[in-house]
Amino acid sequence: MTHVVTESCIKCKHTDCVDVCPVDCFKEGPNFLVIDPDECIDCAVCIPECPVNAIYAEDDVPADQKAYIALNAELAKSWEVITDKKEALPEAAEFAEVKGKLQYLER
Repeated sequence: MTHVVTESCIKCKHTDCVDVCPVDCFKEGPNFLVIDPDECIDCAVCIPECPVNAIYAEDDVPADQKAYIALNAELAKSWEVITDKKEALPEAAEFAEVKGKLQYLER
């Protein structure tokens, strides 16, 4: 099993999760993070670190977010590893509670 970053991360991209990851499984895109399922060791330390509750264990991903399981795997193949915490995106507060953000995902 792995962990999955879901829609809440889009246009927020807080990186508190990256700072605690013991295996550097997070990959960074322009406005979203993903977890590489081949690198994740299922430790779950990232879950409580996310201020927008975007990270779930694969078995706990909400039904309306299941597409993010495949999306994490796909994007992890082409995005670069992120290992250091950065500032959240400038629009993070504005988009923290927005639903239906897949349209804003930048690949």
